[in-house]
Amino acid sequence: MSAQERLTDALYGLGWSTVKKLPEPVAVRLGRSVADLAWKRRGKGVRRLESNYARVLPDASPERLAELSRAGMRSYLRYWMESFRLPAWSAERVAGGFEPKDLHHLTDGIDSGRGVVLALPHMANWDLAGAWVTTALRTPFTTVAERLKPETLYDRFVAYREGLGMEVLPHSGGTAFGTLARRLRDGGLVCLVAERDLSASGVEVDFFGDTARMPAGPALLAQQTGALLLPVTLWYDDSTVMRGRVHPPVEVPVTGTRAEKTSVMTQELADAFATGIADHPEDWHMLQRLWLADLEPRPSDGDAA
Repeated sequence: MSAQERLTDALYGLGWSTVKKLPEPVAVRLGRSVADLAWKRRGKGVRRLESNYARVLPDASPERLAELSRAGMRSYLRYWMESFRLPAWSAERVAGGFEPKDLHHLTDGIDSGRGVVLALPHMANWDLAGAWVTTALRTPFTTVAERLKPETLYDRFVAYREGLGMEVLPHSGGTAFGTLARRLRDGGLVCLVAERDLSASGVEVDFFGDTARMPAGPALLAQQTGALLLPVTLWYDDSTVMRGRVHPPVEVPVTGTRAEKTSVMTQELADAFATGIADHPEDWHMLQRLWLADLEPRPSDGDAA
């Protein structure tokens, strides 16, 4: 393990061991202070966030984009402060911490026994949404986590999410899809963060007027298992409660090849994500490159990633 990896692991460990012990108002102020400091430094993540917001709001002025990126960093640090504290939250605090609209799409799907795939973008706090599902709805679910470096950091994330009631599968290894399919055929729930896939198997979609690549997994799982596919978007307001919306189901097309059906369904997911992101762009935490046109650095981008 390199010195940088050891430092990264130690900082995350410090967050989970220390921040969760802070009074909530202190944690909120700390998160906002760290966010503002990071925003003022204008590192590559902040610059990329601002560039991505420019895709969402192409007519926004530089001043508006700067204001939005500051709000975006505050939202991002709110996510981290909440995540560090979630293991210490009571069941009542978790159950009262999220209010989704149109929840009937999810509860009806669970009751049907056909299995449900929830697909989300990186908005607000998807971990809190997951903890709410296991707590308020008393419904376990399975998700997938990217293997992080160092391995000890990945283990921390797995332990954290398992502690919230999730079954966590590694993204690599080739067995995750089969396990997810089995869970769905048994009538289970699968939750996947699904708006960024830079692999060769990703599906090209139109996203805010340009081409991006999103994972095929949610659409393929729905096709192969008969599970319901539901997009979900999340956002914060000025309260301590996170908001969200369960969008109408993405249906499997009646005709077409598997690839054609997957393309149509993934585009529908992208459209649902775009609706939620356009309404609440500051709560979309995309600090990495997403659009294919941005994957090759341009001179004006510097080292933004």
